[in-house]
Amino acid sequence: SRRSAILPTEQAAAILSLVAATEGNPMLFSPLLLARLFLTGAILTEVAGTSTMALIPESEAGWLNYLPMWLLIALSYLLLAKAAKTISIGIAFALWEGLGIALITAVSVLFLGYELSVQEWVGLALAIVGIVMVTLGETHAEPVDATPAKELPCTR
Repeated sequence: SRRSAILPTEQAAAILSLVAATEGNPMLFSPLLLARLFLTGAILTEVAGTSTMALIPESEAGWLNYLPMWLLIALSYLLLAKAAKTISIGIAFALWEGLGIALITAVSVLFLGYELSVQEWVGLALAIVGIVMVTLGETHAEPVDATPAKELPCTR
């Protein structure tokens, strides 16, 4: 296979090119990629937390039964806040809420036995179209150099 045919010098060259590509940047991932990973985690933990509501037994309404839901939703908000440091809060929240609704609906239909009417399917499709349009319209400014300006000496 190609993987076993890689010579040590090729591996070294690949590692050196990776190091050179990240030189001057201590982060392995770009801030935007990291924000998108946080947002993806926020969406998935929100879906998991909200989906657990259907699994809480009605006869046992003790607060411990709600603990997994609360922890997952709290983690979701934490990850959303991390994502919003780089991604506009309006865009991040729209994606978090919109994709969350679509995925929670998918979980409900696929795993919890819920059925949707035609009107609900159309509404869900419109929501997904809106999410795609918001995402495609997203723009990002170039990062600003965060090095502090040098203080000039006072000449008076």
